[in-house]
Amino acid sequence: MSIPEPNTRPFQVHLRGVVELLGRSIYSSPGVYLRELLQNAHDAIAARREEFADFAAGHGGRIEVIPPAPGEKRLRVIDDGIGLDAREVGELLATVGRSSKRDLLDMPRGDRLGQFGIGLLSCFMIADEITVRSRSARGGEPVEWLGRADGTFSVRILEGEEAGAVDVGTCVEFTPRADDAALASADTVLTLARRHAEYLPVAIDVRRDGGSVRINREPLFAHPLKVEPEALLELGEELLGVRPSEAIPLSVPSTGTTGVAYVLPFAPPPGARQGSRAYLSGMLLGESVPELLPEWGFFVRCIVTTTGLHPTASREGLIEDSALEETRVAIGETLRRWVLTMAATRPGALAHFLDVHHLGLRAVAVHDDELAALVLPHLRFETSIGTAPLRELVAVHPRLRYAASVDEFRQLAPLAGTGEPLVNAGHVYEEPLLRRAAELMPGVVVERAEAAELLDALAEPPLEARDLADGLESRAGRALEGLDCVVAVRSFSPGDVPAVYVTDRRALRAARRRDVAAEAGGLWGAMLGKLDAGAAREPAGRLCLNWANPLVRTLAEEAVPGGSFDSVVRVLYAQALLAGHHPLRRQDRAVLTDSLGAIVRLGVGLAPEA
Repeated sequence: MSIPEPNTRPFQVHLRGVVELLGRSIYSSPGVYLRELLQNAHDAIAARREEFADFAAGHGGRIEVIPPAPGEKRLRVIDDGIGLDAREVGELLATVGRSSKRDLLDMPRGDRLGQFGIGLLSCFMIADEITVRSRSARGGEPVEWLGRADGTFSVRILEGEEAGAVDVGTCVEFTPRADDAALASADTVLTLARRHAEYLPVAIDVRRDGGSVRINREPLFAHPLKVEPEALLELGEELLGVRPSEAIPLSVPSTGTTGVAYVLPFAPPPGARQGSRAYLSGMLLGESVPELLPEWGFFVRCIVTTTGLHPTASREGLIEDSALEETRVAIGETLRRWVLTMAATRPGALAHFLDVHHLGLRAVAVHDDELAALVLPHLRFETSIGTAPLRELVAVHPRLRYAASVDEFRQLAPLAGTGEPLVNAGHVYEEPLLRRAAELMPGVVVERAEAAELLDALAEPPLEARDLADGLESRAGRALEGLDCVVAVRSFSPGDVPAVYVTDRRALRAARRRDVAAEAGGLWGAMLGKLDAGAAREPAGRLCLNWANPLVRTLAEEAVPGGSFDSVVRVLYAQALLAGHHPLRRQDRAVLTDSLGAIVRLGVGLAPEA
């Protein structure tokens, strides 16, 4: 087709509206113009390779980016792709990718990364005029298209010397507006080209300082099983800024997705979903694409390339569709196999992994069944007999009792026997995780420990010493009169602990209600008082004296004078309060001070104070 003379006619879309849509609603920044031009050039080369066997056999295909030289203003992007003739220029550029709105939001097909019309129009975000010169590989005269930001374009056939200067392929050039000139500077162009297109399977040269810089790199992550592990780790260090703990190869053949998941050597914020770097056939889609990973995969960051996932209209992210879901599930399965294999063959590596990421794993496992089932058996929990992985605990003790706070654990741990250890669930996420264990691990029973139950389970003194123990309980109870505490004598380990003070949650709540009611008075005090009306009043705490301790047996067996006996018992009471991290009330502090004073006076031979 020939056009006898230049002609000017309006675009078939509202150009200013399209450019505004591109700049404000689709593209993240005007700097994507170079990515769009490189995509167009790549597609043109792919089309020529597909149609012309000799071009493909000769490994043809090259893109050259020429930033403005000193004293110049125009930027050029040149490719040796299939090119355009006059008819194609009129159809493709006038209608913005063949069918206007459709191609504005259409997805690429096969090895095509973009849509020519829309990609070209992105240049209007930084320029007022764009010139395209092209010669088709199918033959015909070269053609020039000149588009303007006012919504018009012109097309003309090139002849004579102008035609001779145009090779097969396409050259796009424009002069950026003054306030956007930095986006076309040599340094910025080189940075943008490397960022977006260093893994494209087409030679790309950026002219710089009188020479050219080839930006292409081998995409090692595209075939991770064929690459030395050290090379993958070095790539991960470049990606993360720190050397990753491990590199896990990824492959999802059904969506043409391959890559590497790098295990972070540091703990990210709990629940933070890591963004992955994703490439579409070698062209960067995004440096932080979180949709690729399952929500529980916060401990890795991926770099992948894909041919089967579908980009958004901006080509800076991925559409949430069945292909993406399939890929996400497959990556999650790969991560799951990695954890299970490590647990079976490298327990030391698993321990290190859990040490680094335990808090995040706990946070996500609380509400994520998939992760909970995977890592919960391997998480370590503190117990009254030491720290151990949950799977080892439940293998020996399928009935787990736990203390809901650290202070409660400190109080109750000495009372727990080795047959039924007490688990410390006072740290963040521990209690809900134990409850998840009861749901997800067959045969596991989880209960909150009660002080009364633990005391009842302790061994009583030997039968021959039962009368002495009963007498000790009575005398110690009288010594602590007025302190809202009862005394029990039991035998437990370790023997060097003379006494333990424990509180019953129900009795403690009742005691607090009584204290508040007494202070509040009036209507509010009366209402609180009615809550306990008719209920048997229970003491707030229990002092458990250890019959296995020599000092306790001495108090029971020897005729200790009343004043000295009372002082020792009260000191044991205060010591147990402090050891269990209980707050000391005013009367508790007074008891401790008076008892220590009495013991000191006895020790130096002074008479007790009246």
